[in-house]
Amino acid sequence: MKPTITIEYCPKCHWLLRAAYMAQELLTTFEDDLYGITLQPSEIAGRYSIRVNDVVLFDRKQEGRFPEIKELKQLVRDKVNPDKNLGHSDRIVK
Repeated sequence: MKPTITIEYCPKCHWLLRAAYMAQELLTTFEDDLYGITLQPSEIAGRYSIRVNDVVLFDRKQEGRFPEIKELKQLVRDKVNPDKNLGHSDRIVK
């Protein structure tokens, strides 16, 4: 079964648009790899976390920042389809 991503966001902080933008980017990039994306309003103030199934990929409070979309795509790719080429969003190998 394909994985589901959950973006949990703080509605009091007005982070719905940020969550929706990230969901759109991930659905566009991983349309064949995901079952879906859930936007979940958090009951905890200031929360912004992204999970694949039950595995936390990114937590704003832990990292002290929001993820860049390129970074988020790489994290999701590494979890759901490690062989997927992200094109211009892929890591630069030195």
